[in-house]
Amino acid sequence: MKKIFGIIGCCVAALTLHAQELETDSLDTDSMSVVSLELVPMQAADSLASEEAIIPIVPYYQNWQNSDLSDLETRSLEWSLRWLDTTDCLATHDTTTLPDSVYKARLQALPCVIELPYNERVRAFILRYVKRSPKQVARMMRMGEYYFPIFEEALGRYQLPYELKYLPIIESALNPMARSHAGAAGLWQFMPATGKLFGLEINSLVDERMDVIKATDAACRFLKSMYAVYHNWNLVIAAYNCGSGNVNKAIRRANGKRDFWSIYPYLPMETRNYVPIFIAANYAMNYGQEHGICKAPVEKTMLTDTICTMQRLHLQQVSEKLDINIEELRRLNPQYSQDILPGGSMYALCLPSEKVGLYIAQEDSIIAYKADSLINNRRAEIDLAKVTSATGAYRVNGVIYYTIKNGDTLGGIARKFHCSIKQIKQWNGLKNDNIRAGKKLKICK
Repeated sequence: MKKIFGIIGCCVAALTLHAQELETDSLDTDSMSVVSLELVPMQAADSLASEEAIIPIVPYYQNWQNSDLSDLETRSLEWSLRWLDTTDCLATHDTTTLPDSVYKARLQALPCVIELPYNERVRAFILRYVKRSPKQVARMMRMGEYYFPIFEEALGRYQLPYELKYLPIIESALNPMARSHAGAAGLWQFMPATGKLFGLEINSLVDERMDVIKATDAACRFLKSMYAVYHNWNLVIAAYNCGSGNVNKAIRRANGKRDFWSIYPYLPMETRNYVPIFIAANYAMNYGQEHGICKAPVEKTMLTDTICTMQRLHLQQVSEKLDINIEELRRLNPQYSQDILPGGSMYALCLPSEKVGLYIAQEDSIIAYKADSLINNRRAEIDLAKVTSATGAYRVNGVIYYTIKNGDTLGGIARKFHCSIKQIKQWNGLKNDNIRAGKKLKICK
């Protein structure tokens, strides 16, 4: 199996197997199978343990609008700098500003389908990457060794330009656990509605926007659908940022011109910057070394493996039975927001590779371990529903509503719901013990 440098939360199924699943839209009926082997930096796991490292972030490019150097040193980037040592990497960092002709010639030399023109806005963002934030470039150059092959596999499958692999750089700074204040999440920063539209599971237990393979596939389908509308990649990239509605309005205001630079004045400000930053990201990822920036080294890695299971499972069951730190499991499986694999269909569980054999050997006992308290923990809810049903009452937001029947008394109702007459009168604003059939009483327990 192929071994590559990875980053936390990115335990994924083997690409070839995943491609077959996408084409056939079917899954192996076996309850469990081992499908991949990856390398994950242990320092990344340690860095994400702190509260500071996992707070919600805004997309990377938003930090670049009207910002200075201090604004670029944001928490959205610091989380990975902790496990990548950039000191030696930047020892020979070149801060020389080159002539415009050099930047222009280098962009033109890139083997790209998407137009990457050069202008003063592009130049400004190139300099912000290679001159003012070299640590971030060094970090993303290293992280790209893991992510870019995943992106390229999906882009190639959908016959899309490979240079689109740099979109997550400006969306999430290659942080798979990124969440924006607006509600976007993951490497590709999908909003919930868009993610669901393209088949990602997003509910109380699972958020597949954090799943690198599935989110990348959804992003490719989204980009392909946008290209079918605009037939211009820079317009597609703009629409990815601000939505097709804003791009369509800009086209109308530009008298029907369908070119990004023609509709540029009519786009939202952040989108005017978005395409120039995309061009600058292409430059920085391809020419960072020419500016004395090398790939940041990873100090330590750990092997991980991915198991697919159809069993309902709680991460705590795995943690305690296999002696794996629960926080480590959460970081390896960020798509399970409540620590629960729902079961019923195939879900991936990423584990340290040395624990995979133990999981296979002990799967039945792991699934049974504390199942009543961790997984089958809805019995109290069901029993309560039966009790309230027997009394003809119903519960809304924690309050029981009871309809008074002929022959009822406050004392009898109090005994039914294990409370006092005084409490019933207080809850319902009653001044005396007189009640009437057909009226409702609140039981606030």
